[in-house]
Amino acid sequence: MEVAVVIFVIAIIFIAMSVKIVPQQHAWVKERLGRYAGTLAPGPRFIIPFVDKVAYKHSLKEIPLDVPSQVCITRDNTQLQVDGILYFQVTDPMRASYGSSNYIMAVTQLAQTSLRSVIGKLELDKTFEERGMINAQIVAAIDEAALNWGVKVLRYEIKDLTPPAEILRSMQAQITAEREKRALIAASEGRRQEQINIATGEREAFIARSEGEKQAAINKAQGEAASITAVADATAQALERIAIAIRQPGGEQAVQLKVAEQAVDAYGRLASDANTTLVVPSNMTEVSSLITSAMRMIQTGKGSV
Repeated sequence: MEVAVVIFVIAIIFIAMSVKIVPQQHAWVKERLGRYAGTLAPGPRFIIPFVDKVAYKHSLKEIPLDVPSQVCITRDNTQLQVDGILYFQVTDPMRASYGSSNYIMAVTQLAQTSLRSVIGKLELDKTFEERGMINAQIVAAIDEAALNWGVKVLRYEIKDLTPPAEILRSMQAQITAEREKRALIAASEGRRQEQINIATGEREAFIARSEGEKQAAINKAQGEAASITAVADATAQALERIAIAIRQPGGEQAVQLKVAEQAVDAYGRLASDANTTLVVPSNMTEVSSLITSAMRMIQTGKGSV
């Protein structure tokens, strides 16, 4: 009875040592008599007790690794306090077990040395502008070396770049000067635009006034021309009618009568003015003939009545 109990206990212990439950996203490295004998995938797995053993256990999840802060020197000999974070993943459990004694320390040290190398090629101003380039170069440098360690470097991010206090004050003064410069430039551009607008307005107003004066002069000239044309047309019509009237019977005598009346009236006005010196024409026969013709026509008119 006691032997059976001992055998049963030994069997239970043997089965417990033989069955291994590997969690999801994990990989266990099995060794048989000190040599690599395979990788146990997630789920229940069997090994030979006292012959096989689980030598290494690896997580296949993405692992964030905090890279310790360090001092880097830029190309222009400026010290920078830089710290970052590295994300990697075990892709080959066998190499992660036998490729390096401590792949986490190896990745950390390589990240620090790569960061110092990349920062040393850049000037201070570029280190703040080229963070993406710095991260990409560090990932490329680490990933190439980490292939032998069974590790895949996914990305590297710089958390903080801290220059010395003197550099910070100088940078702040430079930023303030740049802002003041931009403000002065903006103000001068505003004044320049204002002067341009005023000059443009004055030029357009002068052009508008000159155009108005030009149009007014054209209108005035056209009005005067139309007036002269109207007077000329009226005079031509009057002369045409006079010519027609003269060709009628008695027309010539009527014209002579009108001229005689105007002549007599004109001499009468001149004679009535005391301050006027009257000059008598040398050829008085023409005037007298006009008056005679006029009197004859008047008498003819009375006789006909």
